[in-house]
Amino acid sequence: MAFTRINGRPVGALRLFTLSTCGWCRKTKGLLNELGVAYEYVDVDLLDAEAAQTLREEVRQWNPNCSFPTLVVNDTECVVGFQEGKLRALTEVQDA
Repeated sequence: MAFTRINGRPVGALRLFTLSTCGWCRKTKGLLNELGVAYEYVDVDLLDAEAAQTLREEVRQWNPNCSFPTLVVNDTECVVGFQEGKLRALTEVQDA
């Protein structure tokens, strides 16, 4: 699919679903960049209708409200919204 890869320190598989117009999505990307971790993201609203629908269905599997940002971690857990403390803790735990 149309994910953009951001290189950084590996802390597991981080897949971020965002909207290009969402301030909280920008803050989440900014924090991940500040932490220097590797992740991939996609701005769902910039995709064609079919691809966007497919990704929204994937987001709903993790986050039934289909809100953004939605971060899927190692295909085992999900962080919904901008949760700075949780994101920082998640990247610290992965370092250990």
